[in-house]
Amino acid sequence: MKHDFPGIGMTSARTRGRMLERLRQQGIRSEEVLIAMGNTPRHIFVDEALSHRAYDDVSLPIGLGQTISQPYIVARMIELAIGTTKRERVLEIGTGCGYQTAVLAQLFKTVYSIERISQLLDRARTRLRDLRINNTRLRHGDGFLGMPDAAPFDAIVMSAAPPMVPEALLSQLSIGGKMVFPIGTVHQELRIIERTADGFVESKLEKVRFVPMLPGLA
Repeated sequence: MKHDFPGIGMTSARTRGRMLERLRQQGIRSEEVLIAMGNTPRHIFVDEALSHRAYDDVSLPIGLGQTISQPYIVARMIELAIGTTKRERVLEIGTGCGYQTAVLAQLFKTVYSIERISQLLDRARTRLRDLRINNTRLRHGDGFLGMPDAAPFDAIVMSAAPPMVPEALLSQLSIGGKMVFPIGTVHQELRIIERTADGFVESKLEKVRFVPMLPGLA
């Protein structure tokens, strides 16, 4: 599932190498994830004025009150998500600028992604098309509802924090599937829920900071 992205030389290999080295130091172990992160031209997913900071370990604004998550969080969540039995279908809640979508597209057969803000979705669709990524299915929709018509999913990755676990999404996980998500309002934490034959197993991970997950369309 390797993609050879055009325009990848626009930022120096050294800049990208520093990002990957930092991710290793921060505890990212999956070489698959590191390769996918290194292959993805993060600078084209942010405003040109911020492109010089694209590979720093910070979240950056992408307009309309949304952000692109820091590289560590993207790598951490995807590393958790790929530890699943199959990698046929992943559901991403919150397409945003499309960066995480592009990384996921190198690690799963098909990426289904929902974004509630149509302007962001249009931009992400254009970027992914420009990068010739063809294994994504983007939809303007309410993330709380998921995509029941495309379920079950081997993994679900959420890019915004709901106040409580969205029950509709749990029902769309396959047996052996994992949902990786931030949760909370003032204080947020990263969690993972695995669906087993007997039910759901939830684990609490580290503290995080995400934009709130909102219902409806915009």
